[in-house]
Amino acid sequence: MQINYVHLRPDEAPPAMVARPYRAVMIAKLDTSQSWRNDMASWLVQSGCLYFIAWGTDCEAWHDTVDWTVLEGFNFGDIPDDKFVMTTWHDKEPLAEALWFAGHSASHPDVVLHETVIVHVAPEEQRVATLQCYNESQGLADGS
Repeated sequence: MQINYVHLRPDEAPPAMVARPYRAVMIAKLDTSQSWRNDMASWLVQSGCLYFIAWGTDCEAWHDTVDWTVLEGFNFGDIPDDKFVMTTWHDKEPLAEALWFAGHSASHPDVVLHETVIVHVAPEEQRVATLQCYNESQGLADGS
């Protein structure tokens, strides 16, 4: 499985990404505006995110925003199975457990996801430490 890391500060534009199916882990360490969450959810869905895992600050709001973005994208009608975005939030878990979930349990029922994109909303980029935390979490027994 391929793991990618994207660091963003609130109101920063996300990078251009080629659309392809992937799971995303949002690690939110800063407050953000609803407007920016809307923009980020659109970016995630348009770039192919099919499983969204939210952890950290306002993780339930992130989860809900992605859900609404998908619904709006299909005019609140039927969503094709291969376009449906699974979403979870993990507000009462340590980060390691949310990352374990991403690596061991976050699968889409209709599309194989070979890539995980960690979106880190934080004051400073922490690629090495975040990827190390992800790798260490994968060895946890039963996600604990």
